[in-house]
Amino acid sequence: MTASRRLLAAVEAIVLVMAIILVDMGLSGYFVFANAKVDQLEHADAIIVLGGEHDGREDYGLQLAREGWAPTVVLSDPYWDGDPVMKRVCRSPEDVEVICFTPDPSTTRGEAEEMRRLAYERSWRKIIVISWRYHLPRARLVFQQCFSTNSEAAVMVDVPRRYRYSLLGWEFIFAYQWAGLAKAAIQGECK
Repeated sequence: MTASRRLLAAVEAIVLVMAIILVDMGLSGYFVFANAKVDQLEHADAIIVLGGEHDGREDYGLQLAREGWAPTVVLSDPYWDGDPVMKRVCRSPEDVEVICFTPDPSTTRGEAEEMRRLAYERSWRKIIVISWRYHLPRARLVFQQCFSTNSEAAVMVDVPRRYRYSLLGWEFIFAYQWAGLAKAAIQGECK
């Protein structure tokens, strides 16, 4: 076999392995992230809306507070100064207490640490965590590591919205979530 044929065979093998990994990541991602467990809403002391794309999550958090699920909405604001959505929702409406904060670090871990601090300061025992469905498995792990080891202390709910991405887009989302889940598992509990 010539050197060029060996090189071609090696490239084909790498492409085949990568295709298998992508298909496996997509299939497992579908079962783990697209079908992530969503908790039944429960009355709580506060609602935290995790940062991410502006997909209606901020307004959903405010809506749940107005419906009486919790008196306080905590909005993570990792966005650029002057973000129009955050400028609008961070103005405290008269019927709901709104707390906006910039997480440090600017990750789910930083959001969970801030909620632990607020819960300690305000004697909160139960919170509602809002994110998109594909992030819930990782958010659940991080909040158990950094907010409370009591699995009932954080009620995980998703934004009621359908997302439309290409097959490649979903592959990227699932790969990103798998990487984030692995990172959270490696980082372990917060100090």
